[in-house]
Amino acid sequence: MNLEKQRCEWCGTDPLYVKYHDEEWGVPVKDDKILFEFLILETFQAGLSWITILRKRENFRKAFDGFDYKLIATYDQAKIDSLLQDEGIIRNKLKVHSAITNAKAFMDIQKEFGSFSKYMWGFVDHKPIKNTWKSHKDAPATTAEIDALSKDLKKRGFKFVGSTVMYAHMQAVGMINDHVINCFRYSEV
Repeated sequence: MNLEKQRCEWCGTDPLYVKYHDEEWGVPVKDDKILFEFLILETFQAGLSWITILRKRENFRKAFDGFDYKLIATYDQAKIDSLLQDEGIIRNKLKVHSAITNAKAFMDIQKEFGSFSKYMWGFVDHKPIKNTWKSHKDAPATTAEIDALSKDLKKRGFKFVGSTVMYAHMQAVGMINDHVINCFRYSEV
């Protein structure tokens, strides 16, 4: 008899990926600081694998001052140059600049809505969408909610927030429960 927990197949057996899947992915997040962290990580992930980002997550945390968006919004050229030399992160000039731009736009949304969380969660009527996929391959590439969020963020000046990035973000922060139905986390989150 197999006593191994059933998981979403995408996390494989890498211990870091399994820990992320079991403890974080899909858990509803309402804290603005954590939402910003995931937003930054997702934007740097664009075009890369998530495991690459997970392996560099602590380096990102250190390089980006604990994901303090108020501080990131004030980064000057010296800090940008330092980030572009940091081998512990993804050294993409456009993505580094987007982190600063996104921090400023993030705070603008906070001013307008009271919190980034209220803004984001408004796109899913403030409750997680619970899908019923048998395989992660069943999930669509995008949805109306994701496209609307992506379009609105772009209109507000955000960078690297296309529908694919925002779908991954919404899954990560529990706005969309895309654990497959036979995964032990499906009913837990």
